[in-house]
Amino acid sequence: MMNIAVKPQAAVEDVSAVPLAELNPGRAKRFQDDTIWPVFERLRREDPVHLTEESEFGRYWSITRWEDILAVDTNHEDFSSAEGITLINQEALEEQRKALGDRPQRRGAGFITMDEPEHGPQRKAVSPTMAPANIAKMAPIVRERAGQILDSLPIGEPFDWVDKVSKELTAMTLATLFDFPFEDRRKLTYWSDVVTNQPGHGPVTSWEQKFKDMYECFGTFQQLWNERLDAEPGIDLISMLAHNPSTRDMPLEEFQGNVILLIVGGNDTTRNTISGSVFELNRNPAEYDKLRANPDLIPSMVSETIRYQTPLAHMARVAKRDVEVGGKTISAGDRVAMWYISGNRDETRIERPNDYIIDRARPREHLSFGFGVHRCVGNRVAEMQLTIIWEEILKRFPRIEVVGQPTRTFSAFVHGFESLPVVIPARN
Repeated sequence: MMNIAVKPQAAVEDVSAVPLAELNPGRAKRFQDDTIWPVFERLRREDPVHLTEESEFGRYWSITRWEDILAVDTNHEDFSSAEGITLINQEALEEQRKALGDRPQRRGAGFITMDEPEHGPQRKAVSPTMAPANIAKMAPIVRERAGQILDSLPIGEPFDWVDKVSKELTAMTLATLFDFPFEDRRKLTYWSDVVTNQPGHGPVTSWEQKFKDMYECFGTFQQLWNERLDAEPGIDLISMLAHNPSTRDMPLEEFQGNVILLIVGGNDTTRNTISGSVFELNRNPAEYDKLRANPDLIPSMVSETIRYQTPLAHMARVAKRDVEVGGKTISAGDRVAMWYISGNRDETRIERPNDYIIDRARPREHLSFGFGVHRCVGNRVAEMQLTIIWEEILKRFPRIEVVGQPTRTFSAFVHGFESLPVVIPARN
């Protein structure tokens, strides 16, 4: 097993040398290089409500401590989601506009980018698909498919865990949630990567290619919508939207926005936590030993990985009016990034936050699913998938060994893995 626990000391020295006023925590390269931690440690310590005046995202605030994040996330009266829920790269946005030319820009506005009272009815329309009774029906299907994935893995040969397991399980579950053609399931994870990447990263090579793929995605889901609209109501997400009175007449851009929200939301938490759990258990072999000795720790380990990995690094809001947060005045119109990834390492809230401990007393106490009206609607589906895959892993394999450094996502939003080389030495 290779040494994958080296802390980048150079990053600590680099961050300490940057004038506080010039610190820009949203630099995607730091996330890709896994050198973000000293940035957030310094901000929590010195300037927990921090203003970055100039950046690729324009002017924005960073909220880095647990209590301040919670205060913003639960205050939908003063903070709006309607202008987007991420930091927006202004240069990339301009390049996108140039590439589109005179063509209409299809920027969907799903319910995550709505404020109340519009948000509630649309969220409620899809909620039954993620309700406990439906999750219970889905669980045996997920378990069967997880077993098929794991039984197909090579023994004693290196392979990419992200591609063979994390993406595949996520694609299978998304296909089930959408009642999407199963043979085309990998299109769902591909489209998620297309949405969340810009040219030069992930599968995106150009704006033209990105738009072409997104038009294919929207066209495919429009066809599914038309089919479900004329069919008997089902329990899949498209049927729920098509037959609910609050959503069946929604404008096209709202439907497209909801499709993107459900694809990305259903992909990133599960996929990156599956990868993150294998990686962190390898970096913390004593915790892996605990898990093998006591499989009842799987749900706790899953929650600890969701905290420690934090699959979505931030969510953003825009202030509707002047608001005081942490002693600072955020002006009306200012964009605010709630850095969940930092709040999940807040020393004032979590004991030994930088340690990966799978048997914590309160493992589900984390910010990764958000709070308030926009709390992740599919969090229980994600936890179900993650629990099942690890139950099936422990039945089959004494251990999974990471044999190389991961390739991480170039993004300040999706905090994840592009690849993770592993070997499974033997079966049980």
